Amino acid sequence: MKTYKIIYYVSTGLFTALMLFSVSNYFLNTEMIAELFDGFGYPTYLIYPLGIAKLLGLVALWFFRNKAIIEWAYAGFFFNVVLAFFAHFMIGDGEHMGAVVALILLLGSYWSYRNYF
Repeated sequence: MKTYKIIYYVSTGLFTALMLFSVSNYFLNTEMIAELFDGFGYPTYLIYPLGIAKLLGLVALWFFRNKAIIEWAYAGFFFNVVLAFFAHFMIGDGEHMGAVVALILLLGSYWSYRNYF
C-alpha cells in the first residue's frame, strides 16, 4: 500500500509540473504556441480553453474525491497527451518525446491511483 502511495504522489507530482509548464507556455508565450498550433493546422482559439481545461483537470486530480470526476480528468489528459504525441510526430518537429514522458507519468499516476484509492 505504501509503495502505491509513493508512486502515486511522485508520478502525479511530476505530471502536474509538466502540465503547469505547458499551461504557463499557453498563457505567457501565446505567440509561440499560436505558431505551433498553426503548424499543426489547429485553430489558435483553442489555446486558452485547452490551458483552462488542463488547470481544471489538475484541480480535479488533486482536490476532488469523486471518482467519476477524477476518471474524466484522467481520460481528458490521456486524449490530450496522445493527440499531442501524434501531432508532433506527424509534423516531424522532434518534440514528441515530451508527450511520451507525459504519457508514462500519466499512466503511472492512473495505475497507482486505481491501486491506492
